[in-house]
Parts: sequence; structure tokens; C-alpha cells
Amino acid sequence: MSSNTPRDISAPPAAGQHILHDGKEYTTVKEGLAHILIPASASATPQTTPRGDNQPQSVFYNPIQQFNRDLSVLAIKAYGEEVMERKRKSKANSRQKLAAKNREKKRKREEDEGDGLSRKSGRIEESAGDSATDNTASADGDVQPGSTKLPEERQLATEQAQSAAVDPGHDEGKPRPEPKSAEPTFTILDALSATGLRALRYAHEIPFTTSVTANDLLPAATKAIELNVKHNKLENKIKPNTGNALSHMYDLAGDSCRDDKGRPIPNKKYDVIDLDPYGTAAPFLDAAVQAVQDNGGLLCVTCTDAGVWASNGYPEKSFSLYGGIPIKGMHSHEGGLRLILHAIATSAARYGLAMEPLLSLSIDFYARVFVRIHKSAADVKFLAGKTMVVYNCDTGCGAWTTQLMAKNKLAQNKNGNGHFWKHSFALAPSTSETCSHCGMKTHMAGPMYAGPLHSPEFIKKILDGLPSLSRDTYQTIDRIEGMLTVALEESLPPLEDDSHSPTSTKKTNRYDPAAVDLYPFFFIPSVLAKVIHCVTPHENALRGALRHLGYRVTRSHTKPGSIKTDAPWEVIWEVMREWARQKAPVKEGAIRKDTAGWTIMGFGKEGGHENNGTTDQANAGKDEKQKLEVVFDEKLGREKDAKKLVRYQVNPRENWGPMNRATGA
Repeated sequence: MSSNTPRDISAPPAAGQHILHDGKEYTTVKEGLAHILIPASASATPQTTPRGDNQPQSVFYNPIQQFNRDLSVLAIKAYGEEVMERKRKSKANSRQKLAAKNREKKRKREEDEGDGLSRKSGRIEESAGDSATDNTASADGDVQPGSTKLPEERQLATEQAQSAAVDPGHDEGKPRPEPKSAEPTFTILDALSATGLRALRYAHEIPFTTSVTANDLLPAATKAIELNVKHNKLENKIKPNTGNALSHMYDLAGDSCRDDKGRPIPNKKYDVIDLDPYGTAAPFLDAAVQAVQDNGGLLCVTCTDAGVWASNGYPEKSFSLYGGIPIKGMHSHEGGLRLILHAIATSAARYGLAMEPLLSLSIDFYARVFVRIHKSAADVKFLAGKTMVVYNCDTGCGAWTTQLMAKNKLAQNKNGNGHFWKHSFALAPSTSETCSHCGMKTHMAGPMYAGPLHSPEFIKKILDGLPSLSRDTYQTIDRIEGMLTVALEESLPPLEDDSHSPTSTKKTNRYDPAAVDLYPFFFIPSVLAKVIHCVTPHENALRGALRHLGYRVTRSHTKPGSIKTDAPWEVIWEVMREWARQKAPVKEGAIRKDTAGWTIMGFGKEGGHENNGTTDQANAGKDEKQKLEVVFDEKLGREKDAKKLVRYQVNPRENWGPMNRATGA
């Protein structure tokens, strides 16, 4: 049969095949191990070409999001392997406890039966002594029923009879095999499923998945899901559902795990909930944190409205959706990630649930975060001390100052034995309304999440599994490896000793609910050079200067050319002034009076010359107490990259992005 000849939907799925179903012709598109059917009319112009801009097809399949889906499969798989191992151990322990309990019951029953038989035998013997006749055994040696048969024998006979009743065909000469225990369940909700591509990939590529619910509000979308499920032969794993995602998740909220008669029932909450809407996921967060397992369930959240959480155009919209004002400047996308995490954490905290970020990424035009949800009233108490506002000099030099909303303070027990966490008010403000570096007015951003964005252990687990993957199945492996490597590198852990902390990860094999990111955000050398109107320093030179002064330097995954450091802004600007003095003198008249650069360079101060921007002026306003020995050591600042990873991506094609929103029509 020709490849262009339409085939029935029951045909084995393959890429590029034509399917005829109910008088409509479809084309098969393969991604990962899944195949989805799209109407032939919508696939006339392929969207994967560099200049492709086929609007009708975007409703059915957006190839730009393959990175999102590949990453999601690998993240859920890494998470699920740990969960399934924990479930298996828990089930084995439960079986051992039940077996021990049954053995103890059997022992007590046998003791009670033995005591009862002894008392009964005593009465029989006493009666026999008074009688003229003796009780004799039968000729074949069997004990007469009801007389002296041992409890162990009766119990063995009972068990054999019961076994025979259950399995009459079993050979009694062979040991009876132990019943096989069912594999623990692993359930996923694809809450906004559209064509069901995510659900198909989760069912195909995560081997321990037992059930995937593919939900969508539109009946037409559910019909497409059912069609794709049937074509992929996954009817036994995927359950299409037509309904409001909020209603579906709220039905599971507060699940007591008991029926109307008080009998225990299985917990119906999902191990994983994936929220991938068009736009913001904020309306779904409250329901999602209640419908996911509260013993470490995974939430996967996508927000494609970067124009809200990573821009300064709609602060009122950002506050209404995420509970915080976005930050303006080069670090806006990291601020947006922290706004989204803040919205999830506060939604969960209302129900005594704590959030643990595993992976938080700003990708292309959207954010994708993976967080774990725990039921812990103690962990929730740390949230205020892990929430911050930011005073941001966005109209001046770009510096910022953070302010925590509360304080988590480590205090010593009264008896001097050990420490505990004390939650109290934070002192305010942490800065004035004007920037201490350039004198310009600052703006407030937040509140936003102030804890770590990632779990290094989780990222390492995903990276460790990449070499064994098929590149035909996961075509974005190179990009995943590059971005996750940067995410792993961008963490700057605290330098102080945390051995006294009762929540320290050194003592507990879990995340630290008290952990705060002491060095959030980053700067970009070209942006700082623009402030003082000098030639942009090379990244290696700037990194080398900071490392020579004893500070740590890394980068951020959110922006190429970024420098993330634990050096304070006083030191950063001092290094930039030295760069202007040593390497790139500011041209005369380049800096206007009363600008941020004018103040930072010290122009107009005693010893400076107001009317020009010479090298001498660059050093004029410098405080001698803070004079540092700045050495621009490019060798020291060079990043070692043996694998030559692709850490930052270029746009895959023109006119790309989230494309059109799907409509009921």
C-alpha cells in the first residue's frame, strides 16, 4: 500500500502516514514515542520550516514546545523513579508488619486454644477416673475426634483446607508460592490537554506510569484526545475527560480517604499534575496544590505570559495574578520566576502545604517550574522569612537591594543543648528611597520568593540519565544538557556553617525549608558599561577581577552574558571604575551632568573636573578606605568548558512563540 493511501485508525502508528476516520483525513506527526493526528487541511504548510507561520496548525501542534515536553518527560521520570522506590519500600514494610501481626495473632490463638484444650482434657480425665470404663484409641492409631488432637495439627489442617478451597488444582507436594503484590500506582493529570500529546508521551515514555488523565474543557478537544489515544493503542493507560480543570481538581481537594461509612478508600490524588495553559497558570494553582499528593507530589507549571511577570508594562496585572509587582531591568526574568514560585507557595501555605522548587527555568517566551508539595505546618512557618521585596534602581545604575518580609532566626535552646528556629519580624527598611550608588530613585518589586530556584540533586539526576537516551526520541537533548548545566552552576550556596541548624540537609535527607538565596539576580557587563559610557569589559576580564578579590562568580540561565556573584554592588561598581581608569577611559563629555554615571564616576566632587570625563575623573570621587587592588586577570576569569555545551539558544525560526490561542470553533 502506498504511503499516501489513507489507512484506518487501527493501523499501527507511524510518522507521516495518512489516516481516514469518519470521512476525515488526518496526517500523523511523531514526537518522542507518541503519534498525534492532525487534520490534513491544517498540515498543508509545515510549521517546522524556518519561516513557517502556519496559524491553523498551531492549534493542533506547536513544534517549538518540544523542548518543554522533552524536559517534562525527563523531569517526571527522574522524580517518579524516587517516588516508586519509596512506594515499593513502604509497601514491603507494610507487608512485613502485617505478616508479623498475623504471626502474633496466630501464636496467641494457638496459646489460647492450647490452654482451653488442657482445661477440657483435665475435665475429661477426671471424669474418666470416676467412670468404670476407659477411653481407648482406635486400632489404626488415630485419635478420636474431639479428644487429644494437637492445636498445631488442627491449624495446619484448616490452612490446607482453606488453600485447597482457594486453589484446588495446587499440588500439595510442592511449596505454595506467595501471592504477587500489585505494583504501586503512579498517576498523572494533564489538566489542560488539548490534543493529548503530553498525556501520550507520559504514557509511552514513563514506564511505571499506571494512569494518565487527559482533561480538557472542550468536547472537540476530548474527541481529538480519544482519537489519538486509540491510534496510539493506549486505551488501558489514558483516560480522556471532558470538564473544567478546576472542578476536576477541586473534587479531590481535602480527600479524607474514607467513604460515607468510615471505611478507608484509596487516595485518589495525583502523583503529578501538569498545568500547561495558554497564558497564565495562576487561576489553577489553588486547586492544583490540593489535588496533588501532599507527601511530595509534583506540580509542573508553565506560564507563557512573560509580558506580565517579566516586564514593566502591566504591574497591576502581575499583582492580581501572582501577588507581586515585576522587577524592571536585566534580571526581570529571574524576578518573574520568583513571582510564579511565590504564587505557588502562598497558594499551598493556606492549606498547611510547603513548596520545594526542584527546577525553575525561564525558557524562550515562557517559564517552566517543577515543584514538590509537602504537608508540613512546620515548614510553612518559614515562608515569610523566604519572601522578599526588592528596591530596584531601574532608572539609574541598575543596582538592587533586597528586604525579607520576616526573619527566620536560629536560636539556642534554654538548656544549651541544640538550636531551634525562631520566626519574628524583620527590621525595615533595608535602604532609602534613593540608590546609594547613583542617587536615583528606586522602585519596589515583589513580594517574591527568596529561596533557591533549584534542587542540585534533582538536576544532577536528570543530567545523569541523558547519555542513555535516544536522540531520535529526544531531539532537544543538547539544549536540555546546556540549560540544566547552567542552572546547576548558577547556585551560590551560603559560605557560613549551618551545622547548628535543625533543618540542615546534612542531618536530614530532604530539602532545607529554611534555605534562602543570599545572592539572587545578576548583572550584565554591557548594561553597566552603558551607565558610565565606556567600552564594555570582556566577561573573562570582569570575572577574573572579581575572583582576584576573593568573590565567587557564575552565570544565570535566564540571560546570556550574565554574571552572578556574591560581591556587593559597592565592589562591582569599584571594579567598573577601575576598568574605565585602566582599560577604557571615558571620552570627554560622554557623561551628562546629574545622571547615574556622573554620580558613580564621582564627577563634580572635590578633586574632580565637572566639564570633562577624563581618566583622572574616574578616580576622583573614590573613597580611599574602599580602594581595592583590581586586577583584570582574563585567565582567572575564563570558564572551563570541556564539553563545549550549548548553554544559550538562538531563536529556532522567525515569527515564533506561543502562536494563537485555541478556540471552540
